[in-house]
Amino acid sequence: MAKLEEVTWLDATAQADLVRRKEVKPIELVDAAIERIERVNPALNAVVTTMYEQGRAAATGELPDGPFTGVPFLLKDLIASYAGVRMTFGSTFLADHVPDHDSELVLRHKRAGLIILGKTNAPEFGILPTTEPRLFGSAHNPWDTSRTPGGSSGGSAAAVAAGMVPMAHGNDGGGSIRIPASCCGVFGLKPTRARNPLGPDFGDLGSGLVAEHALTRSVRDSAALLDATAGPDTGDPYWAPMPTRPFVQEVGADPGRLRIGFATEAVTDAKVHPDCVSAVRDAAKLCADLDHDVVEVKFDLPGELVTQAFVTVWSALAAWSIDGMALITGRTPTQDQFEPLTWALAESARQQTSSAYLLAVTMLQVLSREIARFCQDFDTVLTPTLAWPPPPLGTFFDPPDNPWQALLRAAEFIPFTPMCNITGQPAMSVPLYWNSEGLPVGTHFVGRFGEEATLFRLAAQLEAAR
Repeated sequence: MAKLEEVTWLDATAQADLVRRKEVKPIELVDAAIERIERVNPALNAVVTTMYEQGRAAATGELPDGPFTGVPFLLKDLIASYAGVRMTFGSTFLADHVPDHDSELVLRHKRAGLIILGKTNAPEFGILPTTEPRLFGSAHNPWDTSRTPGGSSGGSAAAVAAGMVPMAHGNDGGGSIRIPASCCGVFGLKPTRARNPLGPDFGDLGSGLVAEHALTRSVRDSAALLDATAGPDTGDPYWAPMPTRPFVQEVGADPGRLRIGFATEAVTDAKVHPDCVSAVRDAAKLCADLDHDVVEVKFDLPGELVTQAFVTVWSALAAWSIDGMALITGRTPTQDQFEPLTWALAESARQQTSSAYLLAVTMLQVLSREIARFCQDFDTVLTPTLAWPPPPLGTFFDPPDNPWQALLRAAEFIPFTPMCNITGQPAMSVPLYWNSEGLPVGTHFVGRFGEEATLFRLAAQLEAAR
């Protein structure tokens, strides 16, 4: 078991290679992962639904020959459905909801050879950048259990950081992969809009805000997994430009001399913590030392209009979530079944006109064009991932008499990540910096639309350097 304890800290690519060379059996990896989940999870509350029986059956059965055959994996309890296993979206209203089919992304996970062992904690409908749902209680940051692991993929990030699995599924509608990646010190890539499918249940989500991928221990795992899952599904409304070659081939490839713009100020009035500024300047210096052209820039965007338009679409997404799940379950939603902010957002959306929603979408599309033109001058743009290091649990509490308090705090915390959900550009949080308290502070790199390849080449170079 000492050997297997060491193996569990390898990345998914290395674990799969051991299986391929028959040095480790899939069931041994699965049992080691289960043992670690059982040992570590009580302190972290990262895994909220276990699938040990299904995992052991898969590990001892006929596994597909994929890039990650035999490697343990976890699904976020949001969007990605697994037939016969509850999917709650972090909501009391859906505590007993059990899908009867796999989502297309889960089917691709299975074809890649991954063995799914459970579902990870997430905030209700993924609304907040912390993982503290009323249904399951708070997930905790492995670096300091009094602090948030981020959200909404906080359970997945905590599980990867704590060594339960080498990578775990996540999705990102305003930063929900990159936020917890920063908080937990792991690698998190939000791919280009429509790079991964959302079917069969969804064409897009939130007018294109939401993308799915994973939290990973290494850059190469993220690239290889994206190779295994990317590509349009039948009936998709649109899809991302096809890459010129597999993403995994970009890892270790020479990125060339990149032109990198960096900014430390938010487009909103949000104040950026000195640690987050230091993390960006440290990363900028590292990039310059690696012979890239690095210049400081400033975004000239109407921050207040960006926030207003985003919140309009975000509130509509909350109302759509409640109404859609009421339709699926055949049950009538009531206020007591939802958290105060979720209900407040939905009520706000129901008071909006359809033209207000379309005007907000138009505003976001106009901003997308401005940002795309700005990014044409750079191969990548570097910013803080977050405005603060991981804050204490309870920071985003939504009291019933003032639920909007949580959203206002969230806007102060995440002024950088939503921009790429608006534009659809790929972006990544890279763990390059820890502050004096020993907390991870991620750095955020934004790529041009469809150009994950550049991000993977740069990320691999940074990973090797650090």
